[in-house]
Amino acid sequence: MFRALPALSSSFTRSFWSHVPMGPPDPIIGVTEAFNRDTNPNKMNVGVGAYRDDSGKPYVLPSVRAAEEKLLSQNLNHEYLPTHGCPRFRQAAKILAFGEDSVAIKDNLIASAQSISGTGGLRIGGMFLNKFHSSKLLYLPSPSWGNHTPIFRDSGLEIKSFSYYKKDTKSLDFENMIKDIGQMEEGATILLHACAHNPTGVDPTAEQWDEISQAIKKRNLLVFIDMAYQGFASGSVEKDAYAVRKFIDDGHRFLLSQSFAKNMGVYGQRCGAISVVAENAEAAAAIESQLKIIIRPLYSSPALNAARLVTAVLEDEELHKQWLIDVKGMADRIISMREALKAGLAREGSVHNWDHLTNQIGMFCFTGMNPEQVERLISEFSIYLTKDGRISVAGVSSKNVDYLAHAMHQVTK
Repeated sequence: MFRALPALSSSFTRSFWSHVPMGPPDPIIGVTEAFNRDTNPNKMNVGVGAYRDDSGKPYVLPSVRAAEEKLLSQNLNHEYLPTHGCPRFRQAAKILAFGEDSVAIKDNLIASAQSISGTGGLRIGGMFLNKFHSSKLLYLPSPSWGNHTPIFRDSGLEIKSFSYYKKDTKSLDFENMIKDIGQMEEGATILLHACAHNPTGVDPTAEQWDEISQAIKKRNLLVFIDMAYQGFASGSVEKDAYAVRKFIDDGHRFLLSQSFAKNMGVYGQRCGAISVVAENAEAAAAIESQLKIIIRPLYSSPALNAARLVTAVLEDEELHKQWLIDVKGMADRIISMREALKAGLAREGSVHNWDHLTNQIGMFCFTGMNPEQVERLISEFSIYLTKDGRISVAGVSSKNVDYLAHAMHQVTK
């Protein structure tokens, strides 16, 4: 016979955890929950950062689907990966970011580890900085991805910000950015988005990147690049890697976090990488040993299937060619939705300047709408987005773009 477990007394269960406060809700998850409760057939969710096809459905890239089928036919095992991940994946990720002919790769200057997507790479990098970098100060662009602050704060770093976005022109605040870089504490770390800046969609030009690089060198800052959208921004993996390769050419020794969630659509696979560019091969080997030591007590080893999928796509010549077509197709659809939204607002009779819709790049767009206008979009039109006016253009389709344009015009006229 089974014996019933004794019930725990209420006084006992309260004694350990009664002081734990309820945490604040995640704003993105809150948007989705409200969207799911809404019964309006015209409702739209433009808050979530995941790509959707023109039917509003999750999209599995043909190259990734083919890689899945190829791997399944090989009857592979499920053994642990090494602590710092699959060697072939790490090499393929480095080549994608730094380039086939990168001197840093050829001279073995890059320490790397597979990570739990880009978030994991940033956290490993933050912990490495806290453990080994002389400065514990990190500067973030204002604004930046909402998760950057808790990732680095909880890694033990002090967070400050620098000018990045100019609200009145909805563009890069380049002059003040350069000014702020020149006033940063020497030796501190500066985080930069390689492309498709989240949440603004505002990126520096190549010429501006050149000037940013020199300003950072002059101030003797350590660079940490977050590259979550390579290929997904412009449609070209080479163009989107400009900043990474320029900083190598200019002699920077920096950290790089990569994510394959967006550009391969493998969101739930959690596949990324952290790289640290060192002065020489001996230093790179030492750094890599320390990355493994950081990872071991966190999660022991990374995801096997994630590495296999991405490696198959990047290594196989035919799959790689198909992937370049796939990622350009996603980028082109987002660009076309930006153009369609701008055109729709013009048809509605909007007198505002909406050039920023097409000047910005990538999945996200900072519309310039204020919290009151956002609230009207939600309450009157069932269009769900975050209060800062950021929309995920991936949630816009040829079927709903005119409805979005009409609603935006109504709340901004």
